[in-house]
Amino acid sequence: MSRQQPPQVHLETFGCQMNEYDSELVRSLLTRDGFVFTDDRERADVILMNTCAIRENAHNKVYTHLSDLRALKRQRPLVVGVLGCMAQNLKEELAEKEPLVDVLAGPDSYRHLPELITKAMESQEQGELRRQMAVDLSEYETYDDVAPDRRDGVNAWIAVMRGCDNFCSFCVVPYTRGRERSREPEGIVAEARLAAAEGFKQITLLGQNVNSYRCGDWDFARLLVAVADVPGIERVRFTSPHPKDFPPSLLDAVVSHPKICKHIHLPVQSGNDRILGLMNRTYSRSAYLSLVDQIRSSAPDIVLTTDVIAGFCSESDEEFSDTYRLLEEVRYHAAFIFKYSERKNTIAARKWPDDVPETVKSERVTALADLQRRISHERNRAYLGTTLSVLVEGDAKRSSLQSKGKSDGNITVVWSKESVPADPGQMVRLSVYDCSASTLYAASTGDRACRPKSV
Repeated sequence: MSRQQPPQVHLETFGCQMNEYDSELVRSLLTRDGFVFTDDRERADVILMNTCAIRENAHNKVYTHLSDLRALKRQRPLVVGVLGCMAQNLKEELAEKEPLVDVLAGPDSYRHLPELITKAMESQEQGELRRQMAVDLSEYETYDDVAPDRRDGVNAWIAVMRGCDNFCSFCVVPYTRGRERSREPEGIVAEARLAAAEGFKQITLLGQNVNSYRCGDWDFARLLVAVADVPGIERVRFTSPHPKDFPPSLLDAVVSHPKICKHIHLPVQSGNDRILGLMNRTYSRSAYLSLVDQIRSSAPDIVLTTDVIAGFCSESDEEFSDTYRLLEEVRYHAAFIFKYSERKNTIAARKWPDDVPETVKSERVTALADLQRRISHERNRAYLGTTLSVLVEGDAKRSSLQSKGKSDGNITVVWSKESVPADPGQMVRLSVYDCSASTLYAASTGDRACRPKSV
């Protein structure tokens, strides 16, 4: 580089946990090559957006940010890069409609970023303004040799695999992240040891379908236990498994290992068999409910959460009612509920019209959210008067006089710092005295003022 000072990079992340992890890889790869990072985009020479193409909200946020950058780019030299799933799935659209984008790099192309950014900066200096692109998918890239550049916190994300072979008809992941490939278990366990040495107390293992993990004679259950056995790690979580192939060995690991959290996120998406078939979920409503029964028979106190899509192509009122009734029957602790939004290049976008009116989708999402809020509140009331182990995360959102953390079941717990002073990463024992649908309120186990309230 001809510059005397290293280029300053501002990196923004949109979307899922895998994108958070990928941003840590990007920071590591660029730092190796002499780039430095800044939280102040006004000082940045390079602004990168690591994007998500799965959820419409994240998609819209990226376009809003790009619009905001136009004025900034008119004021001074600036390289703008779009990374990740949108760069992969919408490369033609971004190349044609967003002239301010200088760099496009897909999820398998982050090793090329130092070169792409350098060429883009040189192109600007020479007045040529040539876009730099690397959007090829790989059958082999896992970034196994790249140590993520993690920021402070108590949780370390670790991707155990990349890509997906499920081809759910609504999902763009196989087209943006490629086919499924698993990392070597030794590299994953070594990364967990490194995270523990850096002070992280919790590991969350990531994959589009973690129970498809395979490497030699290692399956995901064996890997999960190996990570949970790493000294210094207090808790291990994972997301997300697929209901179609949830092996008994994985449930046994969750139930038996004290450091594997008693929380399973089990996406259902729909409670109707015809819609599940259109979604290519490869399980039926009855098979899903049978798995829920199996899990709860093994661990009655386990926390179950899920994902639901409302308003999928051709979903009728009665078919939606099947989903509503499934939530009533399973009684999840929490659910992430989304309106169906058509994603370019998916099977659904190619085969069927997005024909459920937006008003109907919104009504269905509201109905499910209202139901789940009532169930979540009832679920949380069961914790009143109980004592929980909580991993401290930091200040509560609403007050710096309060701390927050997560229970083993991944439920948010809030308490007064005066009652229980503790630093992030510590484990504390707390008594629950109040709750909302999303939060447990707690105090010291010895606090006599800690009484269950009427809520």
